[in-house]
Amino acid sequence: MTIDKTFIANLTRDKHVVIYGSSKQGKTTLRKHCLNDEDCIVISCLNTMDIDNLNGTILKTAGYQIEQTQTRTIGGHIKYGAEFRGEGKVPFFASAGASGAVEKENSENNTVETKRLEIDLNDVNDIIIALKDVNFQKFIVLEDFHYLPVQTQQDFAFAIKAYHENSRLCFIIVGVWREKNRLIYYNGDLTNRVASIDVDAWSKESLLEVLHAGESLLNIEFDKETATSLVEQSSEAVSLLQEACYRICEREGVTETQSAHKGVASGVDVPALMKEIVNDQAGRYSAFINNFAEGFQQTDYDMYRWIMYVVLTVESDELEGGIRRNVFSKLIKDKHPVGSKLNEGNITQALQSSASLQVTKNIRPIIIDYDQTTRVMNVVDRSFLIWLALQDRGVLMSEIGLE
Repeated sequence: MTIDKTFIANLTRDKHVVIYGSSKQGKTTLRKHCLNDEDCIVISCLNTMDIDNLNGTILKTAGYQIEQTQTRTIGGHIKYGAEFRGEGKVPFFASAGASGAVEKENSENNTVETKRLEIDLNDVNDIIIALKDVNFQKFIVLEDFHYLPVQTQQDFAFAIKAYHENSRLCFIIVGVWREKNRLIYYNGDLTNRVASIDVDAWSKESLLEVLHAGESLLNIEFDKETATSLVEQSSEAVSLLQEACYRICEREGVTETQSAHKGVASGVDVPALMKEIVNDQAGRYSAFINNFAEGFQQTDYDMYRWIMYVVLTVESDELEGGIRRNVFSKLIKDKHPVGSKLNEGNITQALQSSASLQVTKNIRPIIIDYDQTTRVMNVVDRSFLIWLALQDRGVLMSEIGLE
């Protein structure tokens, strides 16, 4: 079954869907290809959002206006006045768990329903009631879920169980990471309630299909040897393949569908082309290495600098397959000034905060991510792997103050 069909099939199975994978591998494209804009609302997650902010954004995108009130819950959370105004036939009834006033306005052409509720944005039950009251039935897409603070991700993993059990609302969560069961790691109760779609599964055959689809649209034909080399040199990254094909077409004057069938890409130096593409991001990758090594602030153990030390010293194939936490521990302790006295907790804590550090340093999309389930750090930007293989790692090490 293709990824498209797997995604659509899971949307009909009363499950929430997680679309995950490395950056620029087609996560958002998959969602846009399979769902019409009118079938969903889209929330772009930010690193400043707590669970209240996230829930409030969901309600506002669904059509509510949110205003803070003076009321507080027993737990000390502030309550908010939520007003929904929508045209058309909106079921009109008072909610059973949220206090508030409701009013109805009529005009000649449209019926405008106005609902005012008092809700606690920290309480998922209030959010469910508010969405049910306006008969909200669209898919809710959370883009860039990985940018949310870890605590917000964990809080949402518990909230989504209530969405599953107490409503028919369906969430589509899009994130840059490599582990299949991140939400389940945060909340084991989500087992069998969440379906995961891995968009990194780009086989050579699939990449060739992308290339051939472009050929058909432009009425051109790539040189077979060049086409094969493009697929092999792209490191299973569809964005790299697309960019390489674009540059070849641009250089050969193919900017629109050709009136006559045209052969292109004969004799292209594919390795040199790939090097050119990844070198366009050299500034971003150099900044990533230096900013990550600096960490959040200066500390005695300088753990983020030593994590980067491991990234820059392991073999390329090991880095591509992911580095286990115990490998970090051994390599760091072998070279760190305090040696074997270094606490394992310091290493683990730094690895777990690697994504948060990148977001704080404005490294977007993120380049490395730590999987707490398998205890493996993965590179989630495939272009970085190609770029790093072309660099003098000794020079990179000296730039972050290590030999």
